Amino acid sequence: MIVVLMGVSGSGKTTIGTLLAERVGAVFADGDDYHPLANKEKMAAGHPLDDRDRQPWLEVLNGLLRDWFAEGKSGVLACSALKASYRATLQAGMAKGAVTFVLLEASKEMLSARLAERKHEYMNPGLLDSQLATLEMPSEAVRVVNDRSPDEVVSQILAQIPSSDRRF
Repeated sequence: MIVVLMGVSGSGKTTIGTLLAERVGAVFADGDDYHPLANKEKMAAGHPLDDRDRQPWLEVLNGLLRDWFAEGKSGVLACSALKASYRATLQAGMAKGAVTFVLLEASKEMLSARLAERKHEYMNPGLLDSQLATLEMPSEAVRVVNDRSPDEVVSQILAQIPSSDRRF
C-alpha cells in the first residue's frame, strides 16, 4: 500500500506521515526533500511555485512511488499534491488503486499558527494563501481533520483506509 499524505503547508504531512509509517512498518519520504534547489530558493524568497516548477519534481516523486510499488514496499509520501493534475502525475504508470491519497485538513488559523511556530528551510509562511487558493479538493481521497494528537489522527487514517486496500 502506498499512501500520499497531501495538504497545504502546516497541515502536518511530515509529522503524521512519519508516525503512520512507523506504526505500519512502511518506508517514509518527505516530498520536500526532492525539490530542486531552484524551487527551494523561489519559495524561500516568498514566490509560489507554478506548474512548470512543480512538474519535474512530481515526476521524480512518481518514480519513487513506482519503485516502491515494483519492489512490493509499503510507503508513505508527504507531498502537497494540491491539484488533480499533480495527483495524476504522482500515480501515473501505476495500477488503479495502488496509491491512496489522504488529505490532512485544518483551519486557516491553525495552519497559520503552526507555520508561525516552526522554522522551515524554505517554506515561507506567506505562501499559505497561494497554497489554499491552489488546492483542488480531491474527490477520492480520505479526508482527515488534523486537530488532535498525531496518534489519534493516524488511528483515524488507518480506520478510514479500507482493510481490503491495506497491505500494511
